[in-house]
Amino acid sequence: MADDDRDAIRKDFDEAVNMSASELRKWLDTDESQEVGQKSGGSGESTGHEMGRRIVELLGKKKGDLDDDDYAAMKKVHGYVQRHMAQEPKKEDVESSKWRYSLMNWGHDPLKK
Repeated sequence: MADDDRDAIRKDFDEAVNMSASELRKWLDTDESQEVGQKSGGSGESTGHEMGRRIVELLGKKKGDLDDDDYAAMKKVHGYVQRHMAQEPKKEDVESSKWRYSLMNWGHDPLKK
């Protein structure tokens, strides 16, 4: 993968993920985090919760330590956040919505300025 592509993916990832590793780690330990999202495989863990743990790892890596799999995950995170933000609920309380909780599992709190 070309360095320009990696730089663009990293920039998009940094814009999508607005929670720190410690904020995300703390959030992933909550019941609300574990109750939302589509469950994957036999583990009972949602895809978003699993990705949240991966995002914590990514946030802790130095740029030079990122590999192609990391960049693919970062690209997936950006795409998910973009698509999910476009589905913002109009009639419910966003603060305690499954929509917000799902986004937070992917490292993005839509209420964070």
